[in-house]
Amino acid sequence: MTTPVTSRLSPLSYLIFSSRWLQLPLYLGLIVAQGIYVVQFVRELWHLLVTTLFHNGIDAASGGESAETTIMLTVLGLIDVVMISNLLVMVIVGGYETFVSRLNLDGHPDQPEWLSHVNATVLKVKLAMAIIGISSIHLLATFIKADTLGSQTIMWQILLHLTFVVSAVALAYIDKLTQPSPRHADAH
Repeated sequence: MTTPVTSRLSPLSYLIFSSRWLQLPLYLGLIVAQGIYVVQFVRELWHLLVTTLFHNGIDAASGGESAETTIMLTVLGLIDVVMISNLLVMVIVGGYETFVSRLNLDGHPDQPEWLSHVNATVLKVKLAMAIIGISSIHLLATFIKADTLGSQTIMWQILLHLTFVVSAVALAYIDKLTQPSPRHADAH
């Protein structure tokens, strides 16, 4: 019979190790936030459907934009909501698995492929890539309505997007540097 690991820890060590469960309310809060994004998605989709199908006049509701531009901007908004929701899933599932407790999903048909090799560094790179995707959607929307925005606004959005890209590349490079090379891994 094996002794549980918790009985071998000192009280202070047990308290420190158990403090990881304080993150649980944070992840539960992110699940609530994801529910709010689902409501937002349905609301925007409903508005798009009602405006285009039943009112047959998206031009009047768009403040002078063409129907195609309005539909494109609304669809980009829907994609943005989906990408943010994907980001939330990565943070909730990956963060919980990495920092709180195992989910024990081995063999489950719906287990995300990336979860089998997730760690804090992989999670950071994935999050950075998701943020770049979200920023790209916002930048595309900015270019679509560029004639209504000032050049300062566009410049700052481009600089912010490039900052996200450089940060993601730096994170990926640092991750590559900290991973053992295949030759080194085979020696152990």
